[in-house]
Amino acid sequence: MAANSCFKAVLLRRGLPRAPRIQPVLIAIAPLSTTSSLAAGPPSVKSRRDIVKPTKKTFNKKRLGLDNVKKPAPGERKAFRKRITLSSNSALAVEGLQAIEGGVLADAQNAATVVQLPDQIVDQLRTLGAFRSTQSWGLFRKPHVLVRKETVEMIAQMDKSVSSKEAAKIILTGSRASGKSTALVQAMSHALKNDWVVINIPEAQDLVIAHTDYVPVPNTEPMQFTQPTYTLNLLQNILKANRAALEKLKVEQKSSLTGGLPEGSSLADLITNIREPDAAWPGFLALWSELMLPGRPPVLMAMDGLTFANKDSAYRDPAFNKVHAHNLTLIGHFFAALSGSKKMPNGGAVVAADSASNTPARHPSEALVLAQLEAGQAGRDVPIPDPYLRGYDNKVYDALKNCRVLRLEGVSKDEARALMEYWGASGLVRSVLSAELVAQKWALGGHGNIGEMERVVLQNLKM
Repeated sequence: MAANSCFKAVLLRRGLPRAPRIQPVLIAIAPLSTTSSLAAGPPSVKSRRDIVKPTKKTFNKKRLGLDNVKKPAPGERKAFRKRITLSSNSALAVEGLQAIEGGVLADAQNAATVVQLPDQIVDQLRTLGAFRSTQSWGLFRKPHVLVRKETVEMIAQMDKSVSSKEAAKIILTGSRASGKSTALVQAMSHALKNDWVVINIPEAQDLVIAHTDYVPVPNTEPMQFTQPTYTLNLLQNILKANRAALEKLKVEQKSSLTGGLPEGSSLADLITNIREPDAAWPGFLALWSELMLPGRPPVLMAMDGLTFANKDSAYRDPAFNKVHAHNLTLIGHFFAALSGSKKMPNGGAVVAADSASNTPARHPSEALVLAQLEAGQAGRDVPIPDPYLRGYDNKVYDALKNCRVLRLEGVSKDEARALMEYWGASGLVRSVLSAELVAQKWALGGHGNIGEMERVVLQNLKM
C-alpha cells in the first residue's frame, strides 16, 4: 500500500494524468435450460444452395501448368503391367552368337552355350504368347536362350517322334524360376524352324477362372463346354504364327465350314473363313482333322500352368455344380492328345509345363503320377497312393500316366559360366569373370537356379 501511495504522488507531482478506473461490466446470465435449445432445433436448410461452399480457387490453371490428368482407359493399366519388352538399346550387341536353326538345339555339342533367336521366330513366338512378363528379355539387345542338357534331351524326343510317327508326351517340372517356361520357348522355336504347326495355350489359368464365355455342348455326358471367344482368338494366333506352313496345305475334307471355300483353298483360308465365335470350336476340330491326315507336318501342342488344368474350374453347370477343367473342350482336347487317346499319326509333341511361381495347391493325383513316373525313369521304388489321403482324381491320373517327366533344376557350373559370359558381353557384368566369381554366383543362386542367379547378378538393373 505504501508503494502505491508513492507512485500516485509521483504522478501528481509531474502533472501526468491518472489511469482511468475500469468499471466492471455486469452480464446478465440466463438460467440454464435445455428445453429452449432443443425447441429451437438445427438451422433450417431449404436447399443445397444454402449450404456454405468452399471458396473457389481463381488462379489460372493453364498458366501454372495444372492440366487435368487423363484417367487410364479400361485395361490400360493391366496392359502396362503385363507388357513384354524383348530388347534394350542400352545393352551391347553380342557378336558371333549362333542362331537357332533346324538342328542346333538337338546337337549335344551345343550344350552349355548361348544361342540367339532369329527375328522371324521372335515375332512368331510373341504371337503365340510364348514370352512371360517375369522373364528378363528386356535387359539384352536380342532374345537369347541357354542350351542345357535337358534342352538337348527334350528336342531329341521331339525329333524321334517324327520318325516313329508317335507323339512325344513331355511334362516339364521343377522348382520355381528354374527355366520351365524358357524350355517351352525352346521347344516352340525348334518346331517353328522345322516347319511344324505350333498350337500354344500360354496360361491354363485363363481358361479356368471364368473370365471368358462358355457354351454347353449338347448330348454330352458328362456335359462338355466350349469357350467360343477364347477359341476364336486362339485360331487367329495359330494363323498368324503358322501362316507360311498353313498356306502350303490344301483343304481335303468336306464339311459345313469348307462348303463355301473355293477349290484348292488352303488351311489358312479355312481359318480366315471363321469369323464368328460360334464357329470357332467346329473350326478348331476341322483344322485338327486336316492336320492329322497323312503327309501333313508334325504338330506341337504346348501349355503352361499344368496344375490349373487339373482342378475344378470356376464355371458352373446348369445344376450349379463346378465344372471340372477337363470338361472344357479345349483343355480336354489337350489332355486327350497328352494321354494318347487322340493319335498324332504324323508325329509331333505335346509338352506341358508345371508352373511353380503361379500355381494353386498341389493336386494329389498330379503329384502322385509325376513322382511315380520319375521313380520309374530313375529305377527307384515307385511310390504308392496314400490310403488316408482324400482328393485323388482318376481322370487326372489317366491323363498323365503315359508321359515322360523332365525335371529342370539348377544349371551346371559350365552352363552358368556360359550364361554369365553372355551377360558380361552385353555390358551387364563389369567384374572379371573368374572361376571364383562364377562359383560364388552359382552358389548364391541356389546351386544354379537361373532365376535366382539373375536376381543375384542383375537385380540392380531391373526397374
